[in-house]
Amino acid sequence: MARPVPAPPPPPPAVVPVPAGWLLAHGDGPIQAWVLRELLGTTVPARLPYGSRLGWHLLALQDGDGSWPGGLLAVPSGGGVAGVGTIPAYRALLELGWDAESPGMARTKRLLFRLLAEDRDPTLLTELRPADDDEDLVLRGRLIVREAAAAALAQAGYEADPRLRGAARRLIDRVGAFLRSPLAAKPWVRVGNQHVLAADAAPPSFHLLVMLAYMPQFRSEHAVFMEQLRTWLTAPWPRQAAVQQVAGQLLDQPHLALGDFLETRGALDGDMPSALAWLEIMARLGFLRGHEGWERLLDRTLDDRGRRAIWTPPRSVVMPAVVPSWSWPTLPLGAHGPGEDGADASAATATATATALSVGVTWRLALIARLAGREIDLLPP
Repeated sequence: MARPVPAPPPPPPAVVPVPAGWLLAHGDGPIQAWVLRELLGTTVPARLPYGSRLGWHLLALQDGDGSWPGGLLAVPSGGGVAGVGTIPAYRALLELGWDAESPGMARTKRLLFRLLAEDRDPTLLTELRPADDDEDLVLRGRLIVREAAAAALAQAGYEADPRLRGAARRLIDRVGAFLRSPLAAKPWVRVGNQHVLAADAAPPSFHLLVMLAYMPQFRSEHAVFMEQLRTWLTAPWPRQAAVQQVAGQLLDQPHLALGDFLETRGALDGDMPSALAWLEIMARLGFLRGHEGWERLLDRTLDDRGRRAIWTPPRSVVMPAVVPSWSWPTLPLGAHGPGEDGADASAATATATATALSVGVTWRLALIARLAGREIDLLPP
């Protein structure tokens, strides 16, 4: 009997054209710095990352202790940066290329390392502090903040710091125990007329995924956990809402990643900033390459670009009024513009904002493609 003929290998992904000259001409300092460093391999003037009005606006809102008045994880609604919390603001400055050891950033770094501590201090929770300082609610809040702080410090490049590595190990030990347990297969319990996450369920959070995305050496040391995580993140997202029993209460848990966040094109179009952030995280984790659904969505989004490989928003794309704290720092730069001073944007401002949005998404798509191992073709100006 003849042996079956093996299926041919899949064709290599198409080369991704990137309008490097257009990005240099229309992008602000941080994007110019990325193009020069990552695509053209040339020296980046030290001043370029600081050429963004957004960065200076964020820094102007910072308090003397390195915090921001918005609390820890608050994000603005409807554009602008007023009311942003400390961790999203710090991560946004990192996205802009600010030096993590510059004076304002160093003050925030000290605060973030304090937030890594395993303690029950309710005073560290700011806007997350429960009214009665219930012990279980305080522990929940401290865990959320600890994961978000670890994500910010990892993105800042402190992977080798033993404080961050110790916190990261404890965080993945907790999630890993859940992923290995029978509870992971059936984490839902019935309470009243709805199904909610069991009190002992410990799925990974989006903040934990961001942390791991920026800790490549740590990931290589915990390969078994990373495979368990991949299996969890590629499972269908459940129909049930992310609600969990905590301290006898049913609380929303929007920070938890309950499976494949980006199963359909509708999920991408409904929250473009978070969809791009998810694709970037999956690319950094090494999970995007080989995942048919995510690669197909990346290809379709790349196809939304015009003849010159410049992205313009299709009618189906929605920019939500509120973006989650884990993805807000990666919000396309143009989306921060309207609403900063509460005034209606003029026609000229609207045009500039649309251009900035196109620049931001075009750049982010190029970054994701590069992280996913795609071949880049630099287009002439």
